[in-house]
Amino acid sequence: MQTTDGEAIIARTLYEREEADMASLKDQLSGLVYSTEHGDLCPDCGYPIADCRCAEAAEEARLAGLDGIVRLRRETKGRKGKGVTLVEGVPLKADDLKILAKALKKRCGTGGALKAGVIEIQGDQRELLKAELESRGYTVKLAGG
Repeated sequence: MQTTDGEAIIARTLYEREEADMASLKDQLSGLVYSTEHGDLCPDCGYPIADCRCAEAAEEARLAGLDGIVRLRRETKGRKGKGVTLVEGVPLKADDLKILAKALKKRCGTGGALKAGVIEIQGDQRELLKAELESRGYTVKLAGG
């Protein structure tokens, strides 16, 4: 089977294109794919966790959005009918908020938790918490039922 010069040129050109594509693919795959040099990266900003400032920015945004009034609310949703008292709007940084939560739990003699800047105290402790927070100098409002 004989080929003409035109067919030979076309075949050679196709072969050269395939080789060029393969070289390009090899170049793409030969680079760095993944590195653990900097450790884990923050999903929000992309910086290494040690250099991330997202938590500080979120804390500052939370504090900036407060109006200076502490609100006490009783809630039973999602707790199988058990009531908890929520303390919201306390203008303190996370570390100080944790210390306050511990003191309030001890004063009430119950358990509780600190979640996203909100102190949860088990049971309906609104009146006791209102008196305690007012003695600490906070403006307190009873909110909700």
